[in-house]
Amino acid sequence: MVRLPLTPAEAERGQRLGALLRRARGDRSMLETALDARVSPETLRKIESGRVATPAFPTVAAIADVLGLSLDEVWAEINRPDPGVESGSSRRNAREWLAS
Repeated sequence: MVRLPLTPAEAERGQRLGALLRRARGDRSMLETALDARVSPETLRKIESGRVATPAFPTVAAIADVLGLSLDEVWAEINRPDPGVESGSSRRNAREWLAS
């Protein structure tokens, strides 16, 4: 299967998701967090670094649960408007994200 290139908006959301997860993880080790979420440490590393900008919803949900983040918090953070960008111009709604 060929993956389509990420749009700038998708890449930005991936960076925001990674930053949020790193902040929420704090001093907790990446290995401990990944194992508790039942994902590989490499997967968590790629998500936190933004290399995997569009991870599967169950993966995000598992990591968020381990870190004590609500999915509402995650959604709000990755979709916050950028200054100077028209609100809602390229955002998908929660239902579309959950279906992807």
